[in-house]
Amino acid sequence: MFGKSGGVWLNEPRKWSEKDNYLGLETDQGTDFWRETHYGFIRDSGHFLAFQAGDAFTAELRVRSHFKALYDQAGLMVRIDERRWLKAGIEFSDGRAMLSSVLTAGQSDWATAPYEHDPSDFRLRVTIAHGVLRLQASSDGQIWPLMRLAPFAQSSSYLVGPMACTPERSGLEVAFSDFRLTPPLGKELHDLG
Repeated sequence: MFGKSGGVWLNEPRKWSEKDNYLGLETDQGTDFWRETHYGFIRDSGHFLAFQAGDAFTAELRVRSHFKALYDQAGLMVRIDERRWLKAGIEFSDGRAMLSSVLTAGQSDWATAPYEHDPSDFRLRVTIAHGVLRLQASSDGQIWPLMRLAPFAQSSSYLVGPMACTPERSGLEVAFSDFRLTPPLGKELHDLG
């Protein structure tokens, strides 16, 4: 889907390439998305390739990278504007690669959890419908445990797509593939498929 449907960069990285359903990038120095909480600063410099979605959708994405420096991160972003967004994926924190999600509604929160599988190759799924955001992670694209369920601002349209940041360095190489944007799945909350 990357090469066909015209995603638009927010903070285009210096080095990137795309072909068919593959996007490769290398992060620039000191890139991040964050608003205020604890640190007091606002950062809106992370790399995000945004695709237009309607008022309800499911997006899936495969992410491959080797996270090794503090706050290295890559995954999916859903965005309305600079004050209302979610970023989620793997982030290097506390000496290991963690499942991470930041939900921002004026100010950012941050939730992390140990990831039991190989963090160098994982998948994410986000579903937005009726003011609710459902976030899932998968190691194999078959089983999708719940990562987060949260209220999310309703909008007639959203931006969604791959995201990567390196607040403490540059040079994280990330490969994104298997990006799909569909109508919302509508599965039961604990349906792992």
